Amino acid sequence: MAKHKPIPQFKNEEEERKFWAVRDSADFIDWSKAEKVVFPNLKPSTKSISIRLPERLLERIKADANRQDVPYQSYIKTVLDKAIQ
Repeated sequence: MAKHKPIPQFKNEEEERKFWAVRDSADFIDWSKAEKVVFPNLKPSTKSISIRLPERLLERIKADANRQDVPYQSYIKTVLDKAIQ
């Protein structure tokens, strides 16, 4: 089994980012001993967007969301997700 190189100490995150950008982590870490990790509270990144909708459409969306007792923006995300799957 090959001996792995020691991981150097970094002054900051930028220095570490540059280091790993040009190196294979397998030279430094034995990935066969890695354990699977789950981050149950990790929330996906979101990005705010702006979209223009006809007022009638927005009224219908809000009414449907209200019938399902969910915020209309959450309802829009659910509808969009279903539509693209």
